[in-house]
Amino acid sequence: MERRTWDTPIRERWNPIISSCLKAIDLHNELYFQTLDKWHLVKAQELREYVAELKNRLTTKESEASTI
Repeated sequence: MERRTWDTPIRERWNPIISSCLKAIDLHNELYFQTLDKWHLVKAQELREYVAELKNRLTTKESEASTI
């Protein structure tokens, strides 16, 4: 299997978690449109922020590792 360009040793363990979070965001959005319960919008946004923060941290760690 070909390795993804964004699947580095640092990122590899986190990819399943990121994928799960993205699926949870989709589910929260779906449930919001079904129920109009704004709680789902809040949780989807919190997950987006978490994933963005995690990806930024991973990018930083990858950059630091490449300069060693």
